[in-house]
Formats: sequence, structure tokens, C-alpha cells
Amino acid sequence: MPQADFRHQRLLVDTHAHICDAAFDEDRATVLDRAARAGVGTIIAVGENLPDAKKNLELAQRHPILRPAAGLYPAHAHLEAAREMESFIRSHRERLWAIGEVGLDFWLAREEKDRHLQRVVFDRFIQLSLELDLPLNVHSRSAGRHAVAALISGGARRVHLHAFDGRISAALPAVEAGYRFSMPPSLVRSRQKQKLVRHLPLDCLLLETDSPVLGPEPGIRNEPMHLALAARAIAEIKNVEEEAVIDAVTSNAMELYRVQTR
Repeated sequence: MPQADFRHQRLLVDTHAHICDAAFDEDRATVLDRAARAGVGTIIAVGENLPDAKKNLELAQRHPILRPAAGLYPAHAHLEAAREMESFIRSHRERLWAIGEVGLDFWLAREEKDRHLQRVVFDRFIQLSLELDLPLNVHSRSAGRHAVAALISGGARRVHLHAFDGRISAALPAVEAGYRFSMPPSLVRSRQKQKLVRHLPLDCLLLETDSPVLGPEPGIRNEPMHLALAARAIAEIKNVEEEAVIDAVTSNAMELYRVQTR
């Protein structure tokens, strides 16, 4: 597997990683140490449900590299679960760095009634993000155009669209709205994401790993140490210096998430 060879002064921000996933239970501290040695300074630790949210808070107490988030994955889009998550987020507002991941997934929801429920729940989190001034870390598989429309109509301001799988035409309204898009290491093998990078401006790009998935090689556990591979791929696609990419994506992440790196 290719390794991230980090040679830059600025520390990278992994804006979307499932560090709470059971795939890391046996060696999480080692994984985070490898990430730090590969130049990762901050990891936004997202979750899919309430147990993930609680675990992220606990992990962040032990690992300063982590910035915990709490959210409800679209597969768990139920009104009662949404109410419980909203209550948790409000109660822990001062310790959370984002609401996520939340959003739409029309690959999972094939029936209109299920899609409608996802929209209702997503709208609640959009309004919560405005109320609490927290960024949204958004999932939008097979629903990019719909997710962007919901965000814009809901007045969302601090928005991060992770692993966006839509067309550039669906992404452009989000660019105009000032939203950001993150690219994972799977960029090295994804023609769709390569096309997005080609057309999206550098000032709207972020890096992510989506660990333990979306790594440089399919079917092999991904981890934050591979983050710089995405930066290198962006530089190659856009034909710019890797230093310029790292400066841009780090500044973008610092602005959106209000994190500090060296």
C-alpha cells in the first residue's frame, strides 16, 4: 500500500474520519500515532449515532488530536433518534466541533416516504447548526443535488460536503454558496472525484480519509496517515505545487472548523 510521505511544515486536518469505529478498537492509539508522524495535526471524529457520539467525546479526552462531532447517519433517520441526538448536541455544544455526519442517502432510501423522512431529519440538523453555530459534516450519497438544495433553502452557512459523489453541475451551487468539499485518498482511483477536483476551485477543497473506508486501495482498512495522498493527488490533477494545496486545504479547514494547526 502507498504511504503518505509528509514533508511540509503545516499540519494537515482530516475533516472526516470514523475513529470510533470498531475497526480501530485493537490499535487506535497506534493508528493515531502514525497519523501524527505522517503530518496530521487534527482529526474531525464523526459518528453515525448516539453511541458513536458518546464514544467520540470519550476518545477526545484521551487523544488531543481528535475533535469530536455528533450526528445521525441517514440510515438512522427517525424522528425520535433525531430528537435524542439534538438533545445530546445541545447538552455538549461546548465540546463538539461539528454536527455530523448527517444528510441524505438515496442509495439506501429507494421509497419516497423514506426519502421524505431523511429530508425532514436533515432539515432539523440544518436548523440546529444555525442555532448553535456549528458546521455541518454532510453525507449525500446518490443525493448530491437534493442535499445541496436542502442546505441552500435551509440557509445553511458552515457546510462541509464529504466524499461528494454527484456531478459538477450539482456541486456548483454549493460552491457559489461558500460550501466546502473534502477529498479522500480514494481520489487516486476515482474518476468521478478526479473530475470534481479538476473543476472545483482550490479554495473550496478539504481533505478527509473517511477511515476506515475510502482508502487508496479498495477493501483495505484506511486510516488518517494516508491523508497526504489526497493532497498529492489534488496537486497532480490541478498541476500545482503540493505545498500550495496543503496551504489551501489547511486554511480552508481552519476557517470552517475554527481549529488551529502549526
